[in-house]
Amino acid sequence: MAMEATYLPRTELLQVADVLAREKGIDREEVLVAIEQAVQNAGRAKYGQDFDIRASIHRQTGEVSLFRYITVVDEVEDENVHVTVEEANRREPGQSWQAGDFIIEELPPVEFGRIAARAAKQVISHRVHQAEREREYREYKDKVGEIVNGMVKSSEYSGVKVDLTRAEAIIRREDLLPRESFRNNDRIRAYIADVREEVKGPQIFLSRTHPEFMRRLFRQEVPEIYEGIIEIKAVARDPGSRAKIGVLSHDSSIDPVGACVGMRGSRVQAVVGELQGEKIDIVPWSDDPATFVVNALAPAEVSKVVLDEEEKRIEVVTPDDQLSLAIGRKGQNVRLASILTGWSIDILTEAEESERRQEEFRTHSRIFMEALDIDDVIAHLLVAEGFNDVVEIAEADLEELIDIEGFDEDIAAELQDRARVHTEMVRAELDERRIGLGVTDELASVEGLTLEMVVALGEQEVRTIDDLGDLASDELIEMLPDMPLDRETADNIIMRARAHWFPSDPPEDPAGTE
Repeated sequence: MAMEATYLPRTELLQVADVLAREKGIDREEVLVAIEQAVQNAGRAKYGQDFDIRASIHRQTGEVSLFRYITVVDEVEDENVHVTVEEANRREPGQSWQAGDFIIEELPPVEFGRIAARAAKQVISHRVHQAEREREYREYKDKVGEIVNGMVKSSEYSGVKVDLTRAEAIIRREDLLPRESFRNNDRIRAYIADVREEVKGPQIFLSRTHPEFMRRLFRQEVPEIYEGIIEIKAVARDPGSRAKIGVLSHDSSIDPVGACVGMRGSRVQAVVGELQGEKIDIVPWSDDPATFVVNALAPAEVSKVVLDEEEKRIEVVTPDDQLSLAIGRKGQNVRLASILTGWSIDILTEAEESERRQEEFRTHSRIFMEALDIDDVIAHLLVAEGFNDVVEIAEADLEELIDIEGFDEDIAAELQDRARVHTEMVRAELDERRIGLGVTDELASVEGLTLEMVVALGEQEVRTIDDLGDLASDELIEMLPDMPLDRETADNIIMRARAHWFPSDPPEDPAGTE
């Protein structure tokens, strides 16, 4: 039984290409290239898989042409696709052939049987699908950070697939609000968090929990934010439960909090409704960290703040009856305030702060009494003036001590002498311990390390500059838990220890040539 031949008229072929291009949202050229690939595959099936068969479709007439390409080479490796220069000149004596040229032979057109037509359809479908996915990636990779609207295509435990009309996206379960569920064909709004080009094609990941989703929602609801008059400086979210945003007005006549709330709360309620009732605190932003932290902890009242700028830590003192409000349920209020401000926040009641101050006062007084051999009255006076350790007294300007009520020049000079003797004695003892531990002078001289740090490192078998250079900053900080050492300082110390590993000057040319 003869195989029925399948033909595709020239004009109809171009019409098919146009329809596919419109339906898939891809270039007409992509479709024509896919059809050329299918014709090429059919040609190889008929004339031989080892031949270099290529197809061409005329872009105006739709005429399909099939060619065999033979490469002119100096030395033949494959007789199916290669020919020597000499052989090429014998075949085509009127030409001056060179290696790299092609001899192109036109072949009779291919008639598609059912099997060949099915294979061609698969090739075209694959290439068109590939072009469609590439178009999706190009279109959405620059839209990361935007809000999109879509329709739920399917909802499973692992997440939700969303039809964006011209692409398909995914919202993973962790990027959905708690207790949030969707059904097929539900409308959904989400934030484009990421677009990745993966093996199975581009993947568009949406999120409804991302902090920037809230920022974008306010931008849509508050014209002043869209116009740049009000700026959202920071966002902190506990998705589905509570959030805080820090806002700043660039126009002194416009209240940023009031503008975000809107008439009778209409603007903020529109955002709250989209986020399934997530409570939102709108916080006035301030350049002053202390003021911003106090604002962020609202509605709790704060009576005192103490900043440690090196550690970026702030201690907040609240009235006893405000402690639970400042901390919030399961620590939520202070946690969000910390994320919003970028500062670590420690909260104490006034009673706890007073007790701690008293304990510190007693501790410092006792240290001065023992180290300087003084009575408690003088020790209390030193602590009350802000001196915390003996080294501060030894290195202080004498006038600072003389200015303390009840001190004269003789008392001040005697105290400073005793402080210096004590300091030198402590240093000598530490240096002796350092030598006994086998810690090298080179390690002890690294800028940023105190003798106390050097001894502590020696006790943990860090005894040479190379031992120190081998550490990571986290390891160094862990080895010195009682020392005031932040990550930046630790990094600098380690880099100084490693400096000798990298010669600063290039080696000299022994021949003296350039």
